[in-house]
Amino acid sequence: MWRPFGLRALRAVRVAALLDTDGGPRLPPQLPEPWRAGPRGKMVDYSVWDHIEVSDDEDETHPNIDTASLFRWRHQARVERMEQFQKEKEELDRGCRECKRKVAECQRKLKELEVAEGEGGKAELERLQAEAQQLRKEERSWEQKLEEMRKKEKSMPWNVDTLSKDGFSKSMVNTKPEQAEEESEEVREQKHKTFVEKYEKQIKHFGMLRRWDDSQKYLSDNVHLVCEETANYLVIWCIDLEVEEKCALMEQVAHQTIVMQFILELAKSLKVDPRACFRQFFTKIKTADRQYMEGFNDELEAFKDRVRGRAKLRIEKAMKEYEEEERKKRLGPGGLDPVEVYESLPEELQKCFDAKDVQMLQDAISKMDPTDAKYHMQRCIDSGLWVPNSKSSEAKDGEEAGTGDPLLEATSKSGDEKDVSV
Repeated sequence: MWRPFGLRALRAVRVAALLDTDGGPRLPPQLPEPWRAGPRGKMVDYSVWDHIEVSDDEDETHPNIDTASLFRWRHQARVERMEQFQKEKEELDRGCRECKRKVAECQRKLKELEVAEGEGGKAELERLQAEAQQLRKEERSWEQKLEEMRKKEKSMPWNVDTLSKDGFSKSMVNTKPEQAEEESEEVREQKHKTFVEKYEKQIKHFGMLRRWDDSQKYLSDNVHLVCEETANYLVIWCIDLEVEEKCALMEQVAHQTIVMQFILELAKSLKVDPRACFRQFFTKIKTADRQYMEGFNDELEAFKDRVRGRAKLRIEKAMKEYEEEERKKRLGPGGLDPVEVYESLPEELQKCFDAKDVQMLQDAISKMDPTDAKYHMQRCIDSGLWVPNSKSSEAKDGEEAGTGDPLLEATSKSGDEKDVSV
C-alpha cells in the first residue's frame, strides 16, 4: 500500500508541530492535545494514524528476524483474528434471529389462546406469557451483545484488508466487433460481378507483373485491389488460360494469384484488413529465408496442378455437352440415335445399308426371323434410317409400304448417319 509518509515520520511531524524552537509548547492553551487548527480553522485529529495496523517500512526489527517473514506472520495472525471475529458475529446474528422467531411464535400462540378464551387454557396462557417475557429478555440480551460486537468492530484498527473497499469493480477492454454474418451466395456473386466490371483492366495488369517491387508499387497505387475478389478473378483467369492452352501465360498469372492469396492469409492470421498488411508481406518475402521461399514455390506448383486438373474437367464436360447436343440433333422421329441403331443391327443388315442396295436388304430380311426383322426395321424407322411412305414409292406403285415392304425408301443422313434410298 502506498503511503505519503511512514508512520514513524508522521509521528515525528506531530511532535515537531507541538514544540517550539526552544522545546516549549506551541499550541494555544485553549486547544488540548492532540488537536491543532488546520489551514481553514478546522480541527484535525492525527491520532487516527495510531489505529492503522499496517507494516511500516521504517519499523525496526531484530537483525536475526527476516522482515518479510515477520510481516507475513503478522498478516496471517491478523487474518485469523478477523475470521474468528466474523465467526462470532455470525453466531450472534444467528442467535438473535432465532430468538426473534421464537418471540413471534409465542406471541402468535398467545393471540390464539386469547381468542379461544377457554377455562382449560388459562394455565397454558400463563405459561406462554411467562415464556414470552423470558424470550423478550433473551432478545434484549442478544441485541446488547450485537451492539457491543458492532462497537468492538468499529474500534478495531484498520489494516490493509479493511482500510479501503471497492467502490466498483469493472474492467473495460476494447475488443474487435464481431464480424457480420456470412453473405449469401447470391450477394457474393453480385459483389464479385460488380467489382470485376469496374476493375477488370487493373486486375489483369496486376496479373501480368512479376517483380516484387513492381507488384508492391502497383498495389500501393491501387489499394482497392487487395481483396478476395481480385484473388477469385485471377483463379478463374488461370483456368481459362489453361483451357485455351496458353500455359506460359497461365503460370505467370498463377504466380500473382498466390501472391494475393498469401496476403489474404497473412491478414487473416493477424486479424487485420488486407490493405493494412500487404507491405508487410512484400517486406517479408523479399528478405525471406530459403525455407519460406520453398513454401511459397511449393504452394505455387500445387496451385498450377489444381488449375490443370480443373481445366481438364472443364474440357471433358464441354466435350460431353457437345456430344450430347450432336446426338440430340441426330435423333430420328422415334427418338433413337441412328448411329446407335446402325451399330446394333446384324452384320448382314449393316452390309445392306453400306451398299445402299434395296434388293439385298429384301433378301436379308426374308431370310431373318419375322419377329427380329420387324424389330430391327421398326428401330430403323424410329431412328430415321428408313422413311416409309416416301413420294417416290407412291409414284411408282401407288400403295403404302409397311415395315416389311420392299419399297421403303432410305434417306441419306449427313455426318455419321448410315441410310439407303429407293
